[in-house]
Amino acid sequence: MKDKNVYSVGEINKYVRIMFEQDFLLQKLLVRGEVSNCKYHTSGHLYFTLKDETGSLNAVMFRSARSGLAFPMKDGDRVICDGSVSVYERDGKYQLYVRSIKRDGEGELFLRYEALRKELEEMGMFDLQYKQPIPKYAKRIGIVTASTGAAIRDIENIARRRNPYVELYLYPALVQGEYAAASIVRGIEYLDRLGLDILIVGRGGGSMEDLFAFNEEPVVRAVFECRTPVISAVGHESDTVLTDFAADLRAPTPSAAAELAVFDARELMNRLQERGRVMERALLHRTAENKARLGKLEMALRSVGPENKLRQHRLLSDELYDRLNESITNYLSKRRSYLVDRKERLLRSTEALFSERQRRFALLAEKLTGVSPLRRISAGYAFLSGEDERQIKSAASLKPGDHIRAYLRDGAINATVDGIEETGYGREYEDA
Repeated sequence: MKDKNVYSVGEINKYVRIMFEQDFLLQKLLVRGEVSNCKYHTSGHLYFTLKDETGSLNAVMFRSARSGLAFPMKDGDRVICDGSVSVYERDGKYQLYVRSIKRDGEGELFLRYEALRKELEEMGMFDLQYKQPIPKYAKRIGIVTASTGAAIRDIENIARRRNPYVELYLYPALVQGEYAAASIVRGIEYLDRLGLDILIVGRGGGSMEDLFAFNEEPVVRAVFECRTPVISAVGHESDTVLTDFAADLRAPTPSAAAELAVFDARELMNRLQERGRVMERALLHRTAENKARLGKLEMALRSVGPENKLRQHRLLSDELYDRLNESITNYLSKRRSYLVDRKERLLRSTEALFSERQRRFALLAEKLTGVSPLRRISAGYAFLSGEDERQIKSAASLKPGDHIRAYLRDGAINATVDGIEETGYGREYEDA
């Protein structure tokens, strides 16, 4: 049985909504405030918060009412919203349902943001030439953020998942409030002195006022002057602060910064293993190619190598020797035949010549015998010679007292001339 004094949550929320809708003042309101947490949803609805120095009010402009917005609204804009206040029954929260929005001048925080952004940009602090590359395989990573916020938990979880061996160095800084800027600067300077690989500076989401410490000039300068590569990771993807421009890399969220800074050890190991397998296959393939090439070169080397050359020369030498031996044998055989023939011909010629010469000699001997002094001597004549053994042909060549020698058939007579008589014999031969 239901107790009449007990109500469900839905009933209370519905009752409060009806009361809001019956209040005429809440159905047609003009609310002035500064925009923060502005979000253009993919559905076309626009969600944001109106705030002033006394409080904040959640607001929504449905897609059907977007024609009532004539400018691209963003955080920091000071606006006047026309709408009504009602309760969202599911969450039990009241919010402003906006029908139209008009500008009410620029918000003070946004004006400060724009002025400092222009000043630092003109000084070149956002120039790409000063950006440092982010190390691909960082081992030691510094983090400047709150020690109790969601940002550090997200970074730790992602780092532990991607690479449990990476070293994280946390500087627990204030990230909101009056002393946040000085605390963040101290954290950057402290971690920069440690010689780390990467530095993450950031925090989770919030309003423009909550994030404004990262728009302060000392923080931006500290990021710019940091020797360690800096990743700025402040708020959500739609949030933009000045450290994003000065940092070496901007991450849309702290979680994204961890993804960018911490390399996936498992993926790297898998990639290295795959590379190793590829290299092993390539090495085996290259080894097989080189082995085949080496075999061809070895065969080629054998064909042109000294051993093969020596073998070829030996064969050639044997062949030349055989050919030379055969040639010499043939030559000697031919020369021997030639010499035998020449010998026979010479013998025949010699014999013929000898016979001819013998015949001629016999004839000459016979002629010589006919004129030989010995023959005449044998007939009683004598051969006279002087002391010098020269023939004496004339008596006129002698004088008394000369010694002469007379050769007869059976001996020689030595004599001395006593006198000379002229007879006249032999003149007919002289005249002839």
